[in-house]
Amino acid sequence: MRAVGISLLLVVLAMVTGCVSVKFGRDFPSPEEGWIVKGKTDRWGLVRMFGEPVQIGFDNGDPTWRWFFGQRDSTAETSKDLSVRFGADGVVKSYSFTSSFPDDLRRLDDPRRVR
Repeated sequence: MRAVGISLLLVVLAMVTGCVSVKFGRDFPSPEEGWIVKGKTDRWGLVRMFGEPVQIGFDNGDPTWRWFFGQRDSTAETSKDLSVRFGADGVVKSYSFTSSFPDDLRRLDDPRRVR
């Protein structure tokens, strides 16, 4: 009888953990084209758009900020990452955005977006 109870508990735990969603980082809006302008957008403009970064560091001596958000559930894992590199003047020098969220993938893969 005790083995049946333990087996039932293990089955319930497996079902519950399969339904759990785990989130990491801090959600932020995915940038649209034109939101970030190299040589023009400053740090405070980025904070207004995306909130505080989750990481701050350096890349080849240039200050960098990073926003990251991900989530995992029983069927999929998705994430998005925005990294911004600043010049000495505190203005965006370069940036990159990557995402595996379906809405972002459709928008980023739009053939009308080709420059």
